[in-house]
Amino acid sequence: MLLLLIWLAIGGLIIGGLGRLLVPGRNRIGLIRTGLIGVVGSFLGGLVARYAIGLHYRYSLLAGFVLAVIFAAIIVAAIDRRPARRR
Repeated sequence: MLLLLIWLAIGGLIIGGLGRLLVPGRNRIGLIRTGLIGVVGSFLGGLVARYAIGLHYRYSLLAGFVLAVIFAAIIVAAIDRRPARRR
C-alpha cells in the first residue's frame, strides 16, 4: 500500500510537471499542488481514454498518458488564471 502511494506521488509529479511545462508563463503553484494536479490529471485522462473514447488495453496506456498531461495543463491554466491572494 505504501509503495502504491509512493508511485502515485512520483507519477503525479511527472504528469503535473509536464502539464506545467505546457502552460506558458510563470506558474504560482508549488510542488505539492503539482503532484495533486498530476494525480487528478492522470485519473481524468485514464477515465476518458478508457470509457469515453473506448480505447482498451493496447492503446489506452499511451492515450491515457497524453490525456493526463493535457488535463493537468488545463487544471494548471485554470488555477493560474485565478487572482493571487494577498496576505
